[in-house]
Amino acid sequence: MCNVTKEQVYDELRKIIDPEVGFNLVEMGLIYDVDIDDDCNVEVTMTLSTKSCPLHQMIVQWVEDAPKRIEGVKDVKVNLVWEPEWNIDMAEDNVKKALGAL
Repeated sequence: MCNVTKEQVYDELRKIIDPEVGFNLVEMGLIYDVDIDDDCNVEVTMTLSTKSCPLHQMIVQWVEDAPKRIEGVKDVKVNLVWEPEWNIDMAEDNVKKALGAL
């Protein structure tokens, strides 16, 4: 049985700041889901703000590395998806306000 929780994974993902806008990936709404199986393998489903994001590979690597800092996590898979397409409405209110969307 795995003792790693989704909240632990989200806490690590919150430490990843999008260098272009200065907000973390969770509050930006770029992390769609986290799944943890019984063997403590983690799958993160996420998107990026645009398909042409210049930091694409670096951000995906950061997301892959983050859960590995949690004791007990074995393998991490990042599932990068483009549907649903990200938009500012997916972000938390503090992000919307800072970016002029509120």
